[in-house]
Amino acid sequence: MVSFTEAQVLAWITPWLWAFFRVAGIFTTAPVLSQRSVPRRVRLSLAILIVICAQPSLPPMPDIAINSPQAVMVIVQQVLIGLTMGFAARVVFAAIEFAGELIGLQMGLSFASFFDPMMGGQVNGVSRFFGTTALWLFVVMNGHLLLTGAVLQSFHAFPVSPEPLAFLQQVKPQVWGAEIFKLGLWVALPVVSMLLLVNMVLGLIARVAPQMNVFSIGFPVTLSVGFTGLWLTLPMMEVPLSMALERMMAYFM
Repeated sequence: MVSFTEAQVLAWITPWLWAFFRVAGIFTTAPVLSQRSVPRRVRLSLAILIVICAQPSLPPMPDIAINSPQAVMVIVQQVLIGLTMGFAARVVFAAIEFAGELIGLQMGLSFASFFDPMMGGQVNGVSRFFGTTALWLFVVMNGHLLLTGAVLQSFHAFPVSPEPLAFLQQVKPQVWGAEIFKLGLWVALPVVSMLLLVNMVLGLIARVAPQMNVFSIGFPVTLSVGFTGLWLTLPMMEVPLSMALERMMAYFM
């Protein structure tokens, strides 16, 4: 009869258990994978598959009893790191959607807003279009593989330990809010500059020819220039998106 001791079972399970909680945490908040359309069984299955395949490349895990108080702190650390990495990726997508908000506001589409269940608030059409485009680019440029590689490299940067909040001193998520405005303004700057120039010209026309109704022609002109700017700049969105994702994931590698 084959029998196993508790120490042997823990030695087999521990190398997979801690890594599973971290990978499952990033799948909870990461773009695309965290959407409601992705079933929970699929997320858990992917997390288990990634942990099993990446086990040889992971560093040695500490021997911590599952029923000990330290195990609870270790689980909290793994979940927090995974959630923070997914949140870092979400910051990039929030910046892209913020750029859409700026462009839509300058185009005069602020009134064309609707409720977005993903954001939990009102967004305009350009912001929703930018968000959907960023999701497609994320899949096309293998952003999910970038997140997977980052979460596996994070085990070398932040080893498994019973200190759940120690990694926050290095990644500093409290300053990530500035990334939303910097990246959003960077993406929206070309189109916003075009619209600003058009508004200046319309203002000059209103001063030179007051009898001309600028408001009647201003809205079609700004819409035409805005859509033209979107058509010209949309193919270049992959560059800032990939650079921002790599920069945010570099905090954990």
